[in-house]
Amino acid sequence: MSDIHFMKKAIEEALNNVLTNHGGPFGAVVVKDGKIIGVGRNEVTSSNDPTAHAEVQAIRDACRYLNTFQLTDCEIYTSCEPCPMCIGAIYWARPKAVYFGCTKQDAAKIGFDDQFIYEQLALPMEHRKIPMKQIFPDDADLPFRTWEGSNDKVDY
Repeated sequence: MSDIHFMKKAIEEALNNVLTNHGGPFGAVVVKDGKIIGVGRNEVTSSNDPTAHAEVQAIRDACRYLNTFQLTDCEIYTSCEPCPMCIGAIYWARPKAVYFGCTKQDAAKIGFDDQFIYEQLALPMEHRKIPMKQIFPDDADLPFRTWEGSNDKVDY
């Protein structure tokens, strides 16, 4: 199977999502050893979940299939350049490569503009549109200290 084949599968997921009025025009597949092991489509509106982007859904599906939390030696094919949230999820999943069809500029032209998020991330917290403030009661770091000392933790 070729890169074009897998990209066409991601695009097919996106198109079917639009045609069935299930969510936004985004699809993704995860591939390992030439086989699709995870499929995702944008389900934000159908599931009322703002994190249900195609890439995140495909990562979840592939991780369930592999019974692991990382996608080592996998590739992600997505119909559009990933948004900031999906980029974060992709880095946590650790695939070996990501391939995309449309660009973030293409998405912005049809109303999916992530530029605001990129701009907000670049600002100091005190200047962001959504206020973010640290509240640190006594022992707020107890979970971190407990994790650090645990012999049973699984690093990731």
